[in-house]
Amino acid sequence: MRSPDPTDPPAVGGYPLLARLGEGGMGQVFLSRTSSGRPLALKTVRSELGLDPGFEERFAREIASSDQVRSPWTVSVVDYSAPGQRPQWLATEYVAAPTLADWVHRHGPLPEAAVLALGAELAEGLRAVHRAGLAHRDVKPSNVLLGRHHPLLIDFGIARAADDTRHTRTGGVIGSPGYMAPEQVTGGAAAEPGDVFALAAVLVYAATGAGPFLRRGEEPSAAQLLYRIVHEEPRLDGVPPSLLPVLAACLHKAPQSRPTAQELLEQLGTGSPEWVTVPPPGLAEDLAAREAELRALLEASTATVPPRIAPAPPPLAPAPPGFGPAPVYGPPTGSGPFPPAARSGPGRSRTAIVAVGVPVVAAAVAVAVWWGGSGDGKATGGTTPPATPSPSASPSGPAAADALPASWVGTWQGTGPGSTAGDGVFNARTTKVSVTLTLHAAERGDLVGRQVSHVTEAGSGDDIGCTETLRLQETHETSMVFQAVTSTPTDPSLGVACRPGNVYTLSKEGSDTLALGDEGSQTVGSPTRLERVT
Repeated sequence: MRSPDPTDPPAVGGYPLLARLGEGGMGQVFLSRTSSGRPLALKTVRSELGLDPGFEERFAREIASSDQVRSPWTVSVVDYSAPGQRPQWLATEYVAAPTLADWVHRHGPLPEAAVLALGAELAEGLRAVHRAGLAHRDVKPSNVLLGRHHPLLIDFGIARAADDTRHTRTGGVIGSPGYMAPEQVTGGAAAEPGDVFALAAVLVYAATGAGPFLRRGEEPSAAQLLYRIVHEEPRLDGVPPSLLPVLAACLHKAPQSRPTAQELLEQLGTGSPEWVTVPPPGLAEDLAAREAELRALLEASTATVPPRIAPAPPPLAPAPPGFGPAPVYGPPTGSGPFPPAARSGPGRSRTAIVAVGVPVVAAAVAVAVWWGGSGDGKATGGTTPPATPSPSASPSGPAAADALPASWVGTWQGTGPGSTAGDGVFNARTTKVSVTLTLHAAERGDLVGRQVSHVTEAGSGDDIGCTETLRLQETHETSMVFQAVTSTPTDPSLGVACRPGNVYTLSKEGSDTLALGDEGSQTVGSPTRLERVT
């Protein structure tokens, strides 16, 4: 960790840059923070990657997909750049921990018990990624953090987005030499079996200090490494006997002959100690020093860097009363900053306003009961919320602490049947509406999470949903109010125009359900409840 260079901007995407964490093939990594002081790792993407005409769409798509993976073995996506923004960037949770590559370089191979625990934990992480229908594609020692409670897999969203660019523009291959599967070398195929091969190579490195196709101390060319991966057997000298059979199976040349992440976990999990019981000697002290350095940086920045203020959302077009999907096809000519919709046949451009997610009321209509409505649970026409709503207006009683309760933190999901009502101008016929809401600890006024909506349009099958970054607007005893600070298409390739500013109101029903209060009836087809996933 070192100070930013004089040429570095003071902030990216509204997040202050506090220190440089590193630099790699994809871009530069900075330490940043939210306005409440939560540390972030902010990675900027190299400008030359953006020259590829399809990279921006892949970037948004892959990062949105990565956000679906929530597990103790991965870091959470907090925010990322909007389409057209330069530089492109991604902000994730920051963990003050060394990478496996750094640790082994400084301290040598891990003890056998730590390698066994590392293998079981990372197999759990890969299983979570694969269950989400994704592949990491770049598992290597520098993408493994040795955290205090779990080792963590990092950096797979940007790596996947860049795969096509690296392959087509340079004529090279996808992945990192020395930790790639043979099928990646010969055909560019990067899927779940390749992740298992790479994980085995990482464990060989952890146990011996060198990858399975590299002799310790030598520096062969990338071409030599790739040749060995395809044509030579792995070197497993020094690998603990307890790991030899399973790693040999994972390093098989044929993808179909390797175990899955689930099978690998079954082979490793029962006999492996927990990571927290067998960390490498000295890791606890290293983590404590890093955490102290981080605290000092964050405290210093709080006194010198103004809090991040999200841009004010544009004025919203009139929206129909009720909850659920706002009009899907664009507003009439002259209303708001969007042009009229054009959707009369294939190949036509689409302008859409999609605000589907947790039960929602567009900000222009709002939820009148929160801001002095009639008190009967119905919105009164013409009511406009003030800039700072009064907590006394809440039907839930006096205001609670100005932070999201811990019981709300996690991932919530709900599915609705869609709606057959659609006129092709302001409303779309939909066959399914699914929502994933992810919330993390935050104070009032801070970014609190993200909602991802998948809205399947009838006929075309297109996903016309939106993905929104949420700010905690109000806190009450049993209800919370959120506002969308950013809103982007869940499928960027469709050209759906998503507008920020939507207000979301949720109440707690028991420990595992979020639901609407008495504010009104939900639009047909949207979820009425979200159930806890994690």
